[in-house]
Amino acid sequence: KPAFTTSTTSLFAGKGEQEGGAAIAKPKVNIGQKTAMVTETKARVVLKKKAKPSGPESRREEKFEDAPMYKVMLLGDKEYDQEHVIKRLCETLEDMDENNAATVFTQAQQGGKAMCGKYPMEHAELYKEQMLRSDPMIFCDIEEENKKGNK
Repeated sequence: KPAFTTSTTSLFAGKGEQEGGAAIAKPKVNIGQKTAMVTETKARVVLKKKAKPSGPESRREEKFEDAPMYKVMLLGDKEYDQEHVIKRLCETLEDMDENNAATVFTQAQQGGKAMCGKYPMEHAELYKEQMLRSDPMIFCDIEEENKKGNK
């Protein structure tokens, strides 16, 4: 007697046991996969149409206030060396050339102070600090442009 017995069981499709190959399982419930894909495609098309408006969109008007401008004022001092002050004004202030710096220096010496330029507050403070850090120090002041009494 053999120690092992083997038996084989096969699944066949078709009417007879001898015909065809292995049976393929087909779901009896329609899962709607094709419908879901069609719906998704239609949704993409609709979104593309919405993304391209035919004319310009009307948006509400935004009101912007201009940042207040501040004057950087060079204070006159008899101890200043003209060459040093002109050089530092040209290096520190972005829109200052040697001719303008000489004019500002002369006006500051004659009138006590002269305007170097108008800048937003942060820039004006930076320029004032840079002038103070020069050696020898150059004194500047900051005044608000539209303040009463400074016109």
